[in-house]
Amino acid sequence: MENKQLTVTTTVPVTPKKAWSYYTEAEHVINWNFASEDWHCPKAINDLRVGGDFIITMAAKDGSMTFDMEGTYDKVDSPEHLAYTLTDKRKVAVDFKGGGSETEVTITFDPADKQSDEQQTHGWEGIANNFKAYVTKMEGGK
Repeated sequence: MENKQLTVTTTVPVTPKKAWSYYTEAEHVINWNFASEDWHCPKAINDLRVGGDFIITMAAKDGSMTFDMEGTYDKVDSPEHLAYTLTDKRKVAVDFKGGGSETEVTITFDPADKQSDEQQTHGWEGIANNFKAYVTKMEGGK
């Protein structure tokens, strides 16, 4: 079986240190970690250290569906690199690269078996776009 990964990227208008905070702190995560406007993130618990666990709840706003994304951190190199393993054993890495006032955030992940690569990429792109919109709004942009 091939060990392919999928990647999505977004650029946010802040330094890597600020992007890291917006990406990892639970009080921020609940504001952007969902794929579309009909979903939200009612809960995020984050023990940001190697071996630490996280639980992020994503739910449909109409109450029809909810699920927890759970995992354990494998690497925490603030503010440049984050790697974790989801409870279904899929690996995810997040890299923050920037200089000055912009940071490129690249998320590389093992695809799940249940959905097509295209569906999964679309979902993760939605989350990345929400992250960018949230950071931009918090920084006074539109």
